Amino acid sequence: MDLLNTLVEKGLRRELPTREEALAVLATSDDELLDVVAAAGKVRRQWFGRRVKLNYLVNLKSGLCPEDCSYCSQRLGSKAEILKYTWLKPDEASQAAAAGVAGGAKRVCLVASGRGPTDRDVERVGRTIEAIKEQNEGVEVCACLGLLSDGQAERLRDAGADAYNHNLNTSEATYEGITKTHTYADRVDTVQKAHAAGLSACSGLIAGMGESDEDLVDVVYALRELDSDSVPVNFLIPFEGTPLAKEWNLTPQRCLRILAMVRFVCPDVEVRIAGGREVHLRSMQPLALNIANSIFLGDYLTSEGQAGQADLDMIADAGFEVEGAGTTTLPKHRADALAAAGATGGCGAKATAGCGSEASADGAGCGSHAEAGGGCGPCGGHAAPESSEAPTASEAPTAPVVPAAPAAPAANEPRPDLVAVRRRGAGTDLAPNA
Repeated sequence: MDLLNTLVEKGLRRELPTREEALAVLATSDDELLDVVAAAGKVRRQWFGRRVKLNYLVNLKSGLCPEDCSYCSQRLGSKAEILKYTWLKPDEASQAAAAGVAGGAKRVCLVASGRGPTDRDVERVGRTIEAIKEQNEGVEVCACLGLLSDGQAERLRDAGADAYNHNLNTSEATYEGITKTHTYADRVDTVQKAHAAGLSACSGLIAGMGESDEDLVDVVYALRELDSDSVPVNFLIPFEGTPLAKEWNLTPQRCLRILAMVRFVCPDVEVRIAGGREVHLRSMQPLALNIANSIFLGDYLTSEGQAGQADLDMIADAGFEVEGAGTTTLPKHRADALAAAGATGGCGAKATAGCGSEASADGAGCGSHAEAGGGCGPCGGHAAPESSEAPTASEAPTAPVVPAAPAAPAANEPRPDLVAVRRRGAGTDLAPNA
């Protein structure tokens, strides 16, 4: 297939595909799907070998968010029965992080609901970062706290943060239809602040919100222009109690095409399969590892993920290996550029086209970083009884009873039975599934 050969050649050169080529990937047939995965796999192996990076979410503050993001169970007006609690103490967060590190996680992602942190919140998170790094040598820490004010990215960097996550989520053209309490430009500004402070930018998208193929290509091209080092690809979990509860638009095949398109457009970045993989990729999750080189281990913010041991078994059975703490995730040219940016406190060292591109077809460069503030994973989720404080061990509810799956689900049928409430929250003695 000439298209795929062209995309592989461009990916190995870090050259940007044309928009028409990116759209053509999304339009391929099911008969061509394995060829698409194989082509994307060649690009993935060129830059990341057969390594899989494990990331672990710690939800520092859950629920009660004043923003109105339609996809999020923590949103203003959400009726989703999610776990709600205020800030975890640094030692509680460190204990939660230790569970993920023990399971093989290389990066811990600290997430807090809300529009953005106050300076006091930044100080609190700084103490948490210090506690986690003191107890877990070599672990990376990514913060995801919403929209940043001037100087806050620098303070997080000084406290030991390695990265900052703020997702674009969808295209600029459709953003107003998803959120009205902040703008696409607000998200872009926060990623620019993280970049300028020398933090590694982590920024991704949510697929399945009713967007068009053109919207998906738009947001991925924007992420490339942002020069994000990590691109989490979330697949919408349509939680009851949110405006998008009925948006079941994805199939496993569609998810694989989206991941492949992201890999071709951003060939040398950490492409992470994030929230919704268990719900939408289902039994085809191992196939997706041929495209993406990173996943979340265990649970998400307000929904349960696949059991941590099942993730590890899946990686091994598919012929991949967990990336060790002593291994640098990014290819050398990107790692060197990030180190230079950190040393100078900005991204001025990154002068080539976005996502490490040397010969971008349209000359897209890093001068216009853009981002969105979604979390390291989707905020959606059903959950346990409401509480204003972090639940104690004695209050920890039992594991949820998930409805039995249909004996033989029809092809392309939505699987709401796979959307599980996260009842075992951080702050209890029952760590999420690692």
